[in-house]
Amino acid sequence: MPASVTLPRLAWGAPDRPAVLLAHGLGSDAALMWRFGSALADAGWHAVAVDLRGHGDAPRALDYTLAAYAADLAATRPPHGEAWGAVVGHSLGGAAVTLAAAGDPAWARRIVLVDPAIQLADGDREIVRASQEQAFADPTVAAVRAQHPDWHPIDVELKARATQRASRWAVEQTSLQNTTWDVRIEAVALTVPTHIIGADPAVHSIFTGALADEVLQNPAVTMTVVTGAGHSPHRDRPDETVAALLAALD
Repeated sequence: MPASVTLPRLAWGAPDRPAVLLAHGLGSDAALMWRFGSALADAGWHAVAVDLRGHGDAPRALDYTLAAYAADLAATRPPHGEAWGAVVGHSLGGAAVTLAAAGDPAWARRIVLVDPAIQLADGDREIVRASQEQAFADPTVAAVRAQHPDWHPIDVELKARATQRASRWAVEQTSLQNTTWDVRIEAVALTVPTHIIGADPAVHSIFTGALADEVLQNPAVTMTVVTGAGHSPHRDRPDETVAALLAALD
């Protein structure tokens, strides 16, 4: 397993409560998990979001394989106890969480994956590449607002800031170093109770169709789809997505 780096944290809720770890997607950062963090705190959890390597204030490195992202998360432990009450991962974070949980089933008692990047086909990879290239070309609030006029103003502000704080090289290397982006074997082998919050295929989802069918053969895995939401359901349809998260953790 690659050497881990220590990930910076943001937290919501009292630290003596059961802890939930939040892992963001490519080009984002811990602050962009604020909607989950604040809702979990209100529901009685201690939510901890981390900046993944190469993002936000996290250490920079040369290794941006999925295994490296997973090693960082596996080394991230709750304030009290050995296991997280739950771990939530979006997109890239979902792939890294899947690897970490498969490698150590005692790391978390429950997993929630939000439109996880379990496998990226060539078409998906091109969409991701183009999206990141567009974000770095104009990482301003105005540009994010123009692209996502329905997002909450906080999401707009934080997405622009996240792009400005991320290493463009790290984001590019995440694609280049993972020539085969595929953690299906680990997803199908998960023994931790896992719920997937899927995006709406009619809008844009990277976890759908035959891929979803294959992973859902695992009896430990269940799924709901947030109607009308694209790849970031917690920003596109926050109320419905938060409700799905809390239901999964109930």
